[in-house]
Amino acid sequence: MDIIPVVDIMGGVAVHAREGRREQYRPLQSVLCSTPKPEAVIRGLLGLYPFKRVYIADLDALMGKDPQTDLAVELERSFPQVEFWMDRGLPRLGELESFPVKKHARSVVGSESLSEESLPLLARSCPDFILSLDFLGDRLLGAEQLLYSPELWPETVILMSLSHVGSTAGPDFGRLAAFSRKHPHRRFIVAGGVRDEQDLIRLKSMETAGVLLASALHSGTIDSRLIGRVIEDSEEAVT
Repeated sequence: MDIIPVVDIMGGVAVHAREGRREQYRPLQSVLCSTPKPEAVIRGLLGLYPFKRVYIADLDALMGKDPQTDLAVELERSFPQVEFWMDRGLPRLGELESFPVKKHARSVVGSESLSEESLPLLARSCPDFILSLDFLGDRLLGAEQLLYSPELWPETVILMSLSHVGSTAGPDFGRLAAFSRKHPHRRFIVAGGVRDEQDLIRLKSMETAGVLLASALHSGTIDSRLIGRVIEDSEEAVT
């Protein structure tokens, strides 16, 4: 099971995401760094553990503002050893060139950014993309047709439970179990609500492909020894 740290960026700084209420997000305070500057946050995360992947959410772009493209490019240059998963929504028609796929980056497209009409654009605009099914409670945000069109899904799918993000509710184990039963050949990544070691152990027992983490890393609840044990045990099981 892979552990992928998340950095949510709004207005050029990293913020603390809570339950999908973006208007209430505030600059990140972390035990890993002394400033919410994205580069410092990533350095703090890599100091905790040499993560292979980091998930970047450009909240400006997701809220319909200008994407923070220059910042994204600078982060890719500063950390060439990291594969960035870039969540910036789906570009508008005619703007596909502003969302390039770099050598060490993959595009994440969330359902909240998709309409029924834009679904055919997925594979064309974002080769090798990762799909995020964004849920607020029991409701899928964006194109509901996605739930009934698994042929449009890539191999890797994020189950994003926004109402659990930054909360103490724990992951949505029921949703993961239901999707795993119905779509056994997909690699599901769980996002939202992971609190501690017990949550990680349970997700691993459910053969989860990966977990997106933020709050538990920045609070120090999940430390480097636990991360190493989860990731390295998973790699040994594969080999």
